[in-house]
Amino acid sequence: MKGDAKLLKTLNDLLADELTAISQLMVHSEMCSNWGYEKLHKQIEKQAIDEMHHAEWLISRILFLEGMPIVSKLNEMKIGKSVLEMFTNDENAELDAIRAYNAGIQLAGEVSDQSTADLLTTILKMEEGHHDWAKKQRTQIEQMGLENYLSNQAGAGE
Repeated sequence: MKGDAKLLKTLNDLLADELTAISQLMVHSEMCSNWGYEKLHKQIEKQAIDEMHHAEWLISRILFLEGMPIVSKLNEMKIGKSVLEMFTNDENAELDAIRAYNAGIQLAGEVSDQSTADLLTTILKMEEGHHDWAKKQRTQIEQMGLENYLSNQAGAGE
């Protein structure tokens, strides 16, 4: 089924966002592991795996719409130098993703592609969950202090 050219471009832009998020989150996850924050390592790694699924779903949809997935494009990564900076960067990236997915859903509706809109809605809900998690972590740091927060992040994780 031949997809709308503008929608295919949007799907490839979203794919670039996801591929960038995978890389950024994996670096953050491994940094947390290196620092001994295994709970954070596992949680951030899980989010990176979610982003891998998003990329996979987008690639599949692009191919279904007879487009060509562009997997060689990455956006600028913002690697945090501290846990708080990581959360800030990841929260901002998720907020950008939420805006981009909402715009993609709107475009899919305009070109009468309900299946693409449904896929983007599924991913949007997951991105909202990631944003909420990062926001909660930053709130916990503000309320209990960075040192207390980080002492709770050591250990085996989930």
